[in-house]
Amino acid sequence: MQTDNTHLVVHGRKALRFLTAGSVDDGKSTFIGRLLLDSRAILTDHLEALQGDAGELNLADLTDGLEAEREQGITIDVAYRYFATPKRKFIIADAPGHEQYTRNMVTAAAGSDAAVVLVDATKLDWKSGFPKLLPQTRRHALLAQLLRLPSLVFAVNKLDAVDDPAVAFGRIEAALRQFAESAELPLAGVLPLSALRGDNVATRSTAWDWWQGQTLLELLEELPNAEDAEQTGLVLPIQYVGIDGNGAGHQRRVAWGRIARGTVRVGDQLRLLPNGEHGEVIELRHHNGLLESAGAGTSVGVVLNRQVDISRGDWLTAADAPVLTSQDFTATLAWLDIEPAVVGRKYWLRHGNTWVAGRIAAINGNLDIQTLQWQQFDRLGVNEIGRVRLETQARIPFIPWSENRAAGAMILVDPASHRTSGALLLEAAQ
Repeated sequence: MQTDNTHLVVHGRKALRFLTAGSVDDGKSTFIGRLLLDSRAILTDHLEALQGDAGELNLADLTDGLEAEREQGITIDVAYRYFATPKRKFIIADAPGHEQYTRNMVTAAAGSDAAVVLVDATKLDWKSGFPKLLPQTRRHALLAQLLRLPSLVFAVNKLDAVDDPAVAFGRIEAALRQFAESAELPLAGVLPLSALRGDNVATRSTAWDWWQGQTLLELLEELPNAEDAEQTGLVLPIQYVGIDGNGAGHQRRVAWGRIARGTVRVGDQLRLLPNGEHGEVIELRHHNGLLESAGAGTSVGVVLNRQVDISRGDWLTAADAPVLTSQDFTATLAWLDIEPAVVGRKYWLRHGNTWVAGRIAAINGNLDIQTLQWQQFDRLGVNEIGRVRLETQARIPFIPWSENRAAGAMILVDPASHRTSGALLLEAAQ
């Protein structure tokens, strides 16, 4: 269930939702545990329960809550953690690092404002010069870019376990920045840290006089929200339509939904998609009463001055907004299913609050994460990223993912297995 973002504000700043990702055993669970511990987000009784007989504390136990995760030593599902500083509130999406759970990472990234990708310094051959990055580091960074996260941060972890942390960080940082430049990543910073000791996570390291930059937490407090980077113009997907009144001629339809982009006010002229009907807003409802206006992230009920054929799955936009409807479009596809994506295969597509039947009309290429080049293949395998063209049985409102993440995203479901097979990011209407 989606909730309003209006209460997630500290001193005028919206809460930052950030994804944490990394390869297996990069110290991600320990890193999140350190953030929770140093920000005092852990209750005393919970902390005491996790301490061993000698008083030692395994920070990873604060986050690896599933029994299967503790048995295997890996994170399996996406979990959400909450903490706050005097400057801002934070929501952490803890995504799996193992390649077979890349689909979970895509789910977490789609709702995040930033990504923190951990890089394990002990796994890289930095002593011989310019180190080669791990495939999962590249994959997670590219997924963050494809999902249009406004900010990407590389956190070089476990520097307490290498011989010369200053040299190691310098060489790893150079490799990361070169990769970011070649892939055109939205890089917000590359920082050194030791999650185990707490160096440069929430507090500065007293052992690293060679680092004069920010702590990771200081950087996170400054990062923008995804909504801040999006274009203006109302986008409101309808989730539910209620009817008021009993007498003939006095019934009014109330279209409820969560505003994905822009602002709506009483008196605004709106357009209903995909049928194109128009109407004026005469009332805005909220769970606390009536409103004169509402912005992105707010759940509202809209009453128009005329009866229109509106139902769940429709979209309300500003009357003069340049929003197209289309049955033929191109998209980036992150493939998540063990069965490959093939041309001509039919699927169910979920767009906003509606379902529509469609098919993959063409696969125009897939991305080689090592060379960053697009290659021509006629199918996509699990965890591969491709450019595709899709055709749908009904017209859908079309807004590119780069303009709005709610309207520009779709999921693709296999009609036989009912598995979520892919995540689609809309690019252009044909």
